[in-house]
Amino acid sequence: VFTVINESQKQQLESASYSSRYALGLFYEAGTQIDVPWAAQYITDNPCIRFISIDNKKRNIESPEIGPSVVVHTTVTFGSQHLDSDPAEVQQLILSHLESVMPSLPKPASIKCQKWRYSQVTKAVPNCLGQMILHTQPLLICGGDGFTRSNFDGCIDSAMSLAEAVKSHL
Repeated sequence: VFTVINESQKQQLESASYSSRYALGLFYEAGTQIDVPWAAQYITDNPCIRFISIDNKKRNIESPEIGPSVVVHTTVTFGSQHLDSDPAEVQQLILSHLESVMPSLPKPASIKCQKWRYSQVTKAVPNCLGQMILHTQPLLICGGDGFTRSNFDGCIDSAMSLAEAVKSHL
């Protein structure tokens, strides 16, 4: 029987923890105007919404042929409180908070609500510097921000650590 990970590795991996949150995408017909002077904004005074972006504006791809989209991320607290709630109810809750934050927002053509059970690492896998070698024959390594921290630098650090680990086994 081939075992991929040993008990110690399993315990290390299980000790990592992650925050949970929801993301809501609102998609609009071409030509719709989202009238705000910003591309993205952190919201600090709402119990539900933490971040809003006018995604096409943020990515600098405004076009008359493509409708704009708005992306909303919830707070970690809201995400954990509603982790096992009915997705349709969660969507309505987020939309009602969004209306209070952005009352002039037009009605979207479609909406997508996405639950991220594992959004950002709150406690990384301990005693690993960006990666963990699970098996050497064949070489099996895992990595990612769960082994560092949830930001761009954490991802880069893990990628560099993974590259070094692979290099040392060539």
